[in-house]
Amino acid sequence: MTIIAATLRRQLTDSLRGFYLLCKPRVTALIVFTAAIGALLAQPGLPPLSVLFPALVGIALVSGSAAAFNCLIEQRIDIIMARTCLRPLPAGQVSARQALIFASVIGVLGLVILYALTNSLTMWLTLFAFVGYAVIYTAFLKGATPMNIVIGGVAGAMPPILGWAAVTGHVAREPLVLFAIIFSWTPPHFWALALYRRDEYAAAGIPMLPVTHGEKFTRLHILLYTLILVATSLAPYALGMSGVLYLAAALLLGAGFLGLALQLYRHYSDALAQRTFVYSIVYLSMLFAALLLDHYLLPGARALTV
Repeated sequence: MTIIAATLRRQLTDSLRGFYLLCKPRVTALIVFTAAIGALLAQPGLPPLSVLFPALVGIALVSGSAAAFNCLIEQRIDIIMARTCLRPLPAGQVSARQALIFASVIGVLGLVILYALTNSLTMWLTLFAFVGYAVIYTAFLKGATPMNIVIGGVAGAMPPILGWAAVTGHVAREPLVLFAIIFSWTPPHFWALALYRRDEYAAAGIPMLPVTHGEKFTRLHILLYTLILVATSLAPYALGMSGVLYLAAALLLGAGFLGLALQLYRHYSDALAQRTFVYSIVYLSMLFAALLLDHYLLPGARALTV
């Protein structure tokens, strides 16, 4: 009986872990983080926890649902690629039917929470982001065009707008600026990954830029988009959303990203591409954290439109 109980506990633990991993927790955490930044920037003080908490929970659930649908749609591709072959579906931790039910339940639950406890605008915007990622990007764009990341980046750049809308009930220019930063960040972030995983993408038949246009062309576009990103990252200061603390952070972090992009263009190596990919995640996290610190530490340095 003890052996049976231990086996059942292990199976339950494996299944729960599989459902958790279906939600791509690191990606979801970054989405929730940038949504929280949008919410916290929406007013001078802290937003009520009764508004902030359900908004972030709802966004997290819908984000996890979108990730799970992505895994469900791409399970054939995931088996081929070394980076994804150990995901719950290829590894057999979760069945396709279980993944479909799980993704549907948490997605609907997240939308209900947003509608009932936040506001309808946030719910509809979150649904738009869900469709953009889980359906338009995953099911159509990813396998159709090497510009999949650029077009699909619209959905991935939505979280700050969702957070802002959750607190204010409307969309203003400030969250659109944050949207533009993430939208500009997405191509160099993913193309750096695609460079050192290009053989896997080619084997899976995914037309990522390094596969369709070559390594040198991709390196050039990483550099160009990084320049666009660095310029866009200065917009919060130029528009009065932030002060000198954020400006210093944006310049320092941008110089680091641009330096890596330039090295990547001049002297390519898979190790450098991987380093650029990792730095891009650190870059976005620290940039938004600096924006938040500037907002609360130097509140007199700018005037937000709420």
